[in-house]
Amino acid sequence: MTTSAIDSSVLIVGASAAGIAVAEGLRRRGHSGPLTLLDNEQHTPYDRPPLSKQYLSGHWDLEQVMLRPQRSLDGLGAVFRLGHSATGLDVARQTVSAGNEAIAADNIVIATGVRARQLPLQHDLLGVHVLRSLDDARELRESLRSTVPTLVVGNGVLGSEIAAATVASGSATTLVGPEPTPMLAQLGSVGSALLSSRHEDAGVVLRGESRVRSLLPDRGSVVGAVLDDGTQLQAGRVIVAIGSTPNTEWLSDSGLDVSDGVLCDGLCRAAPGIWAVGDVARWRHEGLGRDLRLENRTNATEQAAAVTRNILDANAAAPYVPVPYFWSDQYGIKIQAYGFPGDADDSAVIEGSIEEGRFVALATRAGQPVGVLGWGMPKQARLASALLTDLFAGQAAVI
Repeated sequence: MTTSAIDSSVLIVGASAAGIAVAEGLRRRGHSGPLTLLDNEQHTPYDRPPLSKQYLSGHWDLEQVMLRPQRSLDGLGAVFRLGHSATGLDVARQTVSAGNEAIAADNIVIATGVRARQLPLQHDLLGVHVLRSLDDARELRESLRSTVPTLVVGNGVLGSEIAAATVASGSATTLVGPEPTPMLAQLGSVGSALLSSRHEDAGVVLRGESRVRSLLPDRGSVVGAVLDDGTQLQAGRVIVAIGSTPNTEWLSDSGLDVSDGVLCDGLCRAAPGIWAVGDVARWRHEGLGRDLRLENRTNATEQAAAVTRNILDANAAAPYVPVPYFWSDQYGIKIQAYGFPGDADDSAVIEGSIEEGRFVALATRAGQPVGVLGWGMPKQARLASALLTDLFAGQAAVI
């Protein structure tokens, strides 16, 4: 670590999980220079994964969703500028515009995350929700006090988690999405089929390979939806979970490639002194030999650690080559996916059994390991993920 790096100024745009992890990593590694976090939300930094699980279900309160206690944030010795939006980046001058001010820093870390994608329909209707921010979660949690029929649009990870929470609240729930079964792209056929059974056992009506054509209004509120095959569904609450859009509009004049997040090299560097981390970062995974952008909590933390190291010590800078990982809690089961189980053409249970409801499966493609799926066996799944090391280190044919 060089002396200049230790006392350099760092501006983190986005007080997200990734942004906070960068700030904590810098201080933990001895950084003593000025540190500023800029974020457009007024809230103290909070964690997003619990919003669709513990918080939405009512098992956690607001305090438990906060990323860190206030004393921990104060201990960073950082300036938090909450409620301030970044409006531009001058790469050459290394300044970020925020209102009428230009904030300069030796290193700028972009951690602005993503926002919920919306249906191109009547989103001014009462009863139509998305779930990305704390405000979204508060509004939706309050809405669940009413047990009107719920339609969840999008059968990926977020939509599946929301459906599990809404049906548990007592609301008749229908889950609609383009995949034949929930989370097929993430879990593969074995995990997705098992999850489908869990949903149906809980009372969720599954409508796979379907899209919403339009919403049905009545005096300013949503009362249902029409699917692409003409089917009409009754719904007093519609929750849209159809993916996300990287928050990069403020970078449109920066000269950076923001066609799908902020494009970075293998070090997560978008330009000299400019870095990106978390959901908004699209970086070159040198093990796979292709660009990758991951939207999950684990990546936010691990990528932040890599960026921190690369900022502080150019001599020790190393490519970020993780084995992708995410987890989901649904119906009391911890579901874990390492690598890309959804890209497999075959899988085999290597521990436990599907019948027992606890197992680890190795997913393969053309006979090569590409993913590990854990179902209620977290420790065993983590150990089995070592089978993917060669692939993600670039020592096997890439998928």
